[in-house]
Amino acid sequence: MSLSRRTAARSVRALGVAAASAALALGAAGHAFADDIDLFSASASCAGGKGVITVTDKDPSGASATVTVYLENNNADVRRVGDPQDVKGTAKGATISFAEDWEPNAVYRVHIEPLNADIKLLKTPAKACQADDTATPSSTPSGTPSATPSASPSESADTESPAPSEPSAGGEATPAPAGNDLQPAAQQSNLAETGASSNTGLIVGIAALLVVLGGGAVFFGLRRRGSGDR
Repeated sequence: MSLSRRTAARSVRALGVAAASAALALGAAGHAFADDIDLFSASASCAGGKGVITVTDKDPSGASATVTVYLENNNADVRRVGDPQDVKGTAKGATISFAEDWEPNAVYRVHIEPLNADIKLLKTPAKACQADDTATPSSTPSGTPSATPSASPSESADTESPAPSEPSAGGEATPAPAGNDLQPAAQQSNLAETGASSNTGLIVGIAALLVVLGGGAVFFGLRRRGSGDR
């Protein structure tokens, strides 16, 4: 019985030592991942015409880290970019961004805590993001002049189009009065053919006078006959 107890105690101790060793190995491995500054990287790019500094954390342990970015000049911090940001790394890479209108060939220092270490100094590209923004307005003035001349010919065409139409309308109007002038002449010719003219009244007056004179002659003739019979 004593041997079996001793054997069991030894077995338990061996298991405990093995478990402790495994725990220390796993902890050391996780710590090694968290302390590797090479798992962090930084880059400068443009987003929507504005500068952005992006930091990537590829720590598979998922340990939390605090990232701070500084603008450098002659190996000295000029100013801090924004506020420090926390990131939890992933195997694929977790990213955080700092808005910064960086200038070409500028240098930035990216500090990582709790590692208390810096990523390799970041140097921005030779072309700034503002160059893209200034290029876009150039297209706007080029579009406005093209629209202005295109509108002016159309307006001149609209204003000139009635000019030919007016003579045509005037040409059609001129024959109308000529036709109207010919109608009275035709009416006069018709009246001349039928004898209805201004001399008709004179002829009627002469005829009436002749009738009156004839009647008077007859009347005086009858009176003379009556007196001769007596």
